[in-house]
Amino acid sequence: MRAIGRRLTAIVLVGLFALTWKARTAQDVIVAQTLKPITITRIYTGPDGLSHAEEVELKATGGVTDMMKATGVQFSRRAPATTNDWHTGPRRQFVITLSGRAELEVAGGKKVVVGPGHINLIEDTTGKGHITRNLGPEDRVVVTIPLD
Repeated sequence: MRAIGRRLTAIVLVGLFALTWKARTAQDVIVAQTLKPITITRIYTGPDGLSHAEEVELKATGGVTDMMKATGVQFSRRAPATTNDWHTGPRRQFVITLSGRAELEVAGGKKVVVGPGHINLIEDTTGKGHITRNLGPEDRVVVTIPLD
């Protein structure tokens, strides 16, 4: 009798594990299907020597991108209501706004407004460059990640 009870307990436990595993796998698929894409703003130099902006969706599997090679990380605080006139990026880098607001102006007067959580990929290392205007009453805090 005890052997039958142990077998039934084992069967029930294995069955519960299988059902839980299947439910978890199905939930992971649903979550992966409903995740919003990660979108960044790419600032780049066009063939005309001017900076342009485009929205780019990063390729991500299950909400995770491939690892990218970076050479460091730097945090900086930028004063409000200041302007950095036409300039190029010093290197290819991500600039992620943590707090505060700004706008980047590129060719044709196009303006990209950035705020907390906005990711810019700066690739306009040649040409005329872009203008950065820090907006609002508070400092803009950014993290800069130079890419290899």
